[in-house]
Amino acid sequence: MATTVRELILILQIYFPPELSLYKTLQILGLLIALYPIHRLHLNQQRQPHQPRHTAWLTGISAILLATFRRDDSHGPTWASGTDRSAEFTAHISEDLIGFYSLLGLNPRDLEAPSPRSFFPPARPVLCTSRTSCVFCPPADLNIVPTLRRRERSQTVWLLDNSFNWVQADLLVAHCASCRADYFPDRITYKDDRNRRRQKLEVDCQYIRVSKQGIWVHRRIALFQENALNRFHAGWSNFADWLNASTQSERQLTYRQSQRLFIEHFTRRLLVFTGKAESFTCAAHPSTRLLVQAVREVVGVNGGSFETAMDHGCTECTHVKRYRDDLVDEGFVSGAGHGVVGSAAGNVGNVSDHILQRRSSPALNKSNGRYLELLEGMFKCALDICEGPLVNYKDGRFCQAHLNMTNICGIIPCGRAVRSPGSLTCDIQSHVDWHREYENRFSRLSFAGVQRVLRRQQENDGEGNPELQVELPALGNTPGNEVVHTFRAKNTYCLQTVQWACGYPIGWGKCYRSESLPQVLQILENIWADYPDSKPGFIAYDNACSLLRHIVTQDPNSHWLASTKFIVDAWHYITHRATDLLCHAHGNSHSTRAFNTETAEQLNSWLSGFEPQLRQMSDVNYDFFVHVVMMLYGERVNARIAKKNLELSDEFWAAA
Repeated sequence: MATTVRELILILQIYFPPELSLYKTLQILGLLIALYPIHRLHLNQQRQPHQPRHTAWLTGISAILLATFRRDDSHGPTWASGTDRSAEFTAHISEDLIGFYSLLGLNPRDLEAPSPRSFFPPARPVLCTSRTSCVFCPPADLNIVPTLRRRERSQTVWLLDNSFNWVQADLLVAHCASCRADYFPDRITYKDDRNRRRQKLEVDCQYIRVSKQGIWVHRRIALFQENALNRFHAGWSNFADWLNASTQSERQLTYRQSQRLFIEHFTRRLLVFTGKAESFTCAAHPSTRLLVQAVREVVGVNGGSFETAMDHGCTECTHVKRYRDDLVDEGFVSGAGHGVVGSAAGNVGNVSDHILQRRSSPALNKSNGRYLELLEGMFKCALDICEGPLVNYKDGRFCQAHLNMTNICGIIPCGRAVRSPGSLTCDIQSHVDWHREYENRFSRLSFAGVQRVLRRQQENDGEGNPELQVELPALGNTPGNEVVHTFRAKNTYCLQTVQWACGYPIGWGKCYRSESLPQVLQILENIWADYPDSKPGFIAYDNACSLLRHIVTQDPNSHWLASTKFIVDAWHYITHRATDLLCHAHGNSHSTRAFNTETAEQLNSWLSGFEPQLRQMSDVNYDFFVHVVMMLYGERVNARIAKKNLELSDEFWAAA
């Protein structure tokens, strides 16, 4: 006969005192169900002769019960009377476990029967907003904000819960009758002043919708996805494969749903990290691409900076500034020890005179190190002079502005129409033949093929460290490696990053055709455009002397000359010419040895693990992804600083 509420009431009356809190009662009840297999081990041991009445199994059950009774779970007092009766009722329950389990409909003496997996059936999840009143409407009568109503009947949806199980759940959407706003578990949709349907994201939501077909995912799954990215550089497709293989469920998380989970989760993380969660809005129920575009426009297009970095400070990247007078008092002789072998005495020219004059009254009272580094970039338009993103990142070659060149011969500067739709060259036979040779060289290029070519070159040459040399035939009088064509999309030259001496990221930008000095300077200008008072005391860069020369040449009154000293990092400084007077006088990193000038190399090493993913992304996804990994790296740096107690102390600020 099935167990009913009558037996449950009897259990509560017999085994649980009235003054025991409800929370502790339910906790003990669930624990006793979990201890059922242990009690069966106790009974099985007692079947042998000469066994004690209280076996070690039963003693262990009593110890666990007593510890649970006395555990403080921050849910109010366990005993309403104030008297601790834990030991008394632990002994009472332990002595009559057979009667307890029998009232639950179990037969503990039937050792062949399987143990129940769970006595309490799992509750069907209900997905609903955590808000109770409208956030847009002002208070009405009696100063009460309009309450939320149920918009429609509940919907049955599929949910990947926090235990990685696919379960059915009930979705209820709240509605404001005054402003017509709809409140979903993860977003709020409303009409703006132009009668457009917009949405605001709930940044602390528990569930995230990953498909308009009613597929939801618990936020804990997104945290696993974040850790997989952070620790193992696993993309959303790899995470979906791992999850599906681990759960072995008939229902699968698709690549597109995994990507949507990634975008939704990190959209909220980025908006909170940049302090723009409250002001961010976008079109209601956007596609994944439109959502990423909206976030990208807020956090940065083709680069960006982090406001949190401008206020960052730790003992690894921030030191009290030392002035010339301080050094003189300690015995420093100005002008001594700065000679260059083979150079004439005196200063290093007009550029140096101007810099020294501008630095005579430093504007900062502390020294901060900022460092630059690069990483190979993404695909762009096949024309070298164009910086536009591709229209088609699967097999496209041109941006939107040059899409008409699809029908023009790919040999530059031919200009003739292609010989047939889908062809890449005109009907000139030499162009057709050259393109055929190009395809034969590159269309089947693989890692195994490259290894084979290198091995054969090494066997023929008999020398180590062979280089992959791909020879193309000449086209007329033009050597094969100098033929200009548009047969495949080009790459941006590099991703340029800027970070503190401790490694905390400040910002980033793209160099399209080369790491030219104007582009590097423009990246610096963009990063500190909104934070002019936060410019660093030092910037370390492998070509800082040329960058400094470029700044002075372009603008002798540049604000960078008054605020920042450009130095060459220690690794690259040894490769600079000793006869470069400007580099020797102003690029020497000797004065910044207290800083780690190789932190950019360390960030670049970490970022290189994401390079295969970044190379295959569209410009929109690329920017979003770089913002995400820079944020994650910054959080790793902050965690390390906090763990090692490297924060700036009150004594530091007093000295500053």
